[in-house]
Amino acid sequence: MRFAKGHGTENDFVILPDPEGELQLTKETVRLLCDRRAGIGGDGILRVVRTRALGETLAPAARTAERPEWFMDYRNSDGSVAEMCGNGVRVFAHYLRHAGLVEGDRFEVGTRDGAKGVVVEADGDITVDMGRVEMQGTSSAKLARQAVHGSQISVGNPHLACEVQGPVADVDLSEPPELDAEAFPEGANVEVYTEVAPGVLEMRVYERGSGETRSCGTGIVAAAAAAAPEGEESTWRVRVLGGECTVYLDASGARLRGPATIVAEGGTSLL
Repeated sequence: MRFAKGHGTENDFVILPDPEGELQLTKETVRLLCDRRAGIGGDGILRVVRTRALGETLAPAARTAERPEWFMDYRNSDGSVAEMCGNGVRVFAHYLRHAGLVEGDRFEVGTRDGAKGVVVEADGDITVDMGRVEMQGTSSAKLARQAVHGSQISVGNPHLACEVQGPVADVDLSEPPELDAEAFPEGANVEVYTEVAPGVLEMRVYERGSGETRSCGTGIVAAAAAAAPEGEESTWRVRVLGGECTVYLDASGARLRGPATIVAEGGTSLL
């Protein structure tokens, strides 16, 4: 089986080309592929599959994903299925161009959160239309011994974005967050952020199903939305452990711009 390895601000993925949807990805297989010692290593899997090969398996909420030819079947490193991945969409789009599967600088990628428009910028960055960001009130979590409070946000997947005082490096993300099960019945990504300059955030994230990662695209958008004045258009630079992305917020929703890189290609016998 062929594979590629890519990352977006060091949020890294194993890319599996499976045009006709022939692979049966069990949780155990995903975990092995993502294992950084016994496998290829990654925060998740991006399966590259033609949308028509999925048949009736798409949920009603993802029906607009039927428009694009290619669907991003994303799995977290623990084998669980995720609705959306902002860094993953950029890497997926870059791979489609790299592999000659799409032409042009503007196209759509299918996801479980619907079709996402992407633009390949002149400098190689990729901008993704993330759609509307849904602010759902406030909630709290316990991170190791620290309680944090923040905004409950949906960016196609659930987030708790928490502003903290002091450096985000001081926050302990070594253990899974304890969340309000009523507010987050399916769990959530938890972001901690602080504004270090006007329009500039520093952020760390504990991703549901993956642990702390070097970056999280939907988390970057969630942190920017939490920091933004309500109802105002704004642009945010968000610094994460793996680099920096830009978020544009307006009445139509959010756009996420950042780099995407393919670092290796090869074959695996792990499948």
